[in-house]
Amino acid sequence: MTIRNFVLGLFLIGLFDACAFRRIHRTKDITYLQSTDSLPEKRLNVFSPSRGEAYPVMVFVHGGSWTSGKKEIYDFFGSRMARRKVVTVIIDYPLSPEYKIYSMEEAVVAAVNWTRENIADFGGDPDQIFLSGHSAGGHLAALVAMKTGLFEGGAPLKGAILNDPGALDMDRYLEENWEASGKKYLRTFTEDRVIWRDHTPLNYLGATQVPMIIMEAGRTYPTITETVRNFRAAAEKRGIPLEYSFYPRKHHIPMMLQFFFTWTKGYRDVLGFIEKHSYSIDNAAAQSPM
Repeated sequence: MTIRNFVLGLFLIGLFDACAFRRIHRTKDITYLQSTDSLPEKRLNVFSPSRGEAYPVMVFVHGGSWTSGKKEIYDFFGSRMARRKVVTVIIDYPLSPEYKIYSMEEAVVAAVNWTRENIADFGGDPDQIFLSGHSAGGHLAALVAMKTGLFEGGAPLKGAILNDPGALDMDRYLEENWEASGKKYLRTFTEDRVIWRDHTPLNYLGATQVPMIIMEAGRTYPTITETVRNFRAAAEKRGIPLEYSFYPRKHHIPMMLQFFFTWTKGYRDVLGFIEKHSYSIDNAAAQSPM
């Protein structure tokens, strides 16, 4: 058997395992953000189990260095999470250089608010919302989960799941590097140091009580390694609980690609975190007759 056939075989096993045959509902291109003078219209996709109700919910924010990416790329992830009894909301959000980091933050907040108000119609529990993101999306998820004043009555989140997140200490990074490698990020974060500070998750450590897990690739980009190390060190110094999972052989992009397969550490971490910080994900299924 060649390496190519072996890899293909693994992919087909992951694609057609028992979970892959569970029926799910896909509802696409729902407008959650209306167009205004400062923001474009943005839409989201919802993936939900075909039976049961009051499932836990994940709102997912894609990566792409704040300049690229779209929700359709992650259909596979939404479908597979729904088959694991998690209603999954995958959003688009405004991208730079046309829009800046504060517009992205506003969009993610709007997506969480939409989810809280509407997700019961899709079988999700509005009191069991988890916010997640990969790479730049991990930065936005951390920011919205930790920053106070974004939600009336506090963040309506049960937890934040950060998959190889970038920019957790962005203000420090830009202060030290903006004249060299950091310049490319100014089209997102602007040249205003106040905006850097206001959109750096590390500056909000301990501001909310939202539980958080960081999933870090061992072979990720050096800037992510550095920012995660600094974030973890700050949390430890302040006595703030932070869950952490390390993937020694993974690169940055494969931290998402692993979700094509059903037996990965990524699923164990994500589903384990959701179950730990909500009720068991099996309880919702029990509410529906077979």
